[in-house]
Amino acid sequence: MLPKWYCGLALVWSFTPASALLRFSCSQLVVERLDPLVNPGVVGSPHLHQIIGGDTFNASMDPKTLSIPDAATCTTCTFAEDFSNYWTAVLFFRARNGTYKRVPQKGNVYFEESHGGMTVYYIPSYHNSKVTAFKPGFRMITGDPTFRTRDEASKYRQLTYTCLQDPMTRTGETLDMPKKPCPAGIMANLRFPTCWDGKNLDSADHSSHVSYPLNGTFEDGAPCPASHPVPIPQLFYEIVWDTTPFNDVSEWPADGSQPFVWSYGDETGFGNHGDYVFGWKGNALQIAMDTNCNGNKCPELKYQAISNGNACTKKPSVDEDLDGWLTELPGGMPVTDAKGNVIV
Repeated sequence: MLPKWYCGLALVWSFTPASALLRFSCSQLVVERLDPLVNPGVVGSPHLHQIIGGDTFNASMDPKTLSIPDAATCTTCTFAEDFSNYWTAVLFFRARNGTYKRVPQKGNVYFEESHGGMTVYYIPSYHNSKVTAFKPGFRMITGDPTFRTRDEASKYRQLTYTCLQDPMTRTGETLDMPKKPCPAGIMANLRFPTCWDGKNLDSADHSSHVSYPLNGTFEDGAPCPASHPVPIPQLFYEIVWDTTPFNDVSEWPADGSQPFVWSYGDETGFGNHGDYVFGWKGNALQIAMDTNCNGNKCPELKYQAISNGNACTKKPSVDEDLDGWLTELPGGMPVTDAKGNVIV
């Protein structure tokens, strides 16, 4: 039996008018070791990220001095008023000889011409209730890169993986990394909290000001807790990692374990996490959430072709090899187990 939150995903995929939402493509902006939330001002953060969205992305992104929509000159997203930044870690293949190769991303269904990147959803509600769009200066993180166990990952039960049998596969989500070759790649799914405390645009850990619903899920209409009473849109990432060039199991570890490792040193997949910095222009997102938008087209929003998004790129701030076969993960990040021990 599918969990209730997965049934909500089925509604997303059908694009029915009753479940208004935004679903759109954002091409790759840059792949580099910057993290303006966790390591502000640091050029060369501990682990590698893949970033999409507006070209104001930088090491600091201080909300006190940076107006993202005013400073941006382009965005990789097809909704041209969205200069937000969205980022996750990067997936690597670890060969039997211990070397690493970055796994490329590819365009999702209907967005195949996108240069890498990911698919972004903003979902107002499955129950026709109103949500409050994010405000200028808002940012948040979901997940925890230090997690290595199922019990830990269960705190974020909506951070999952799909072993794609074909591009349309939307069943069989797991909390950990798939254990067998996936014929069409691995899709990482990240669903962010949908309740806000109504006061703080950020918090020290970048997550305490938001919360998942109380005693249930966003999809089944569970209420927000009293501590976080304001419903916000469900922000949802789908990232399709093209693992198909690495499906030859003779190149996998000799013990038969799966060979993929996150750039933060996680081979379990339980440390799945994502970051978000809001950067929509004016009240465009609130208008979209109040309107019966459906999928990747919304009459109230300005749209640009995927080719325009592909043209918006940034040069990495850190000069390092990210495309060859590497003897270690970028930044020298070790692969660690649940106890923090380095895995050789």
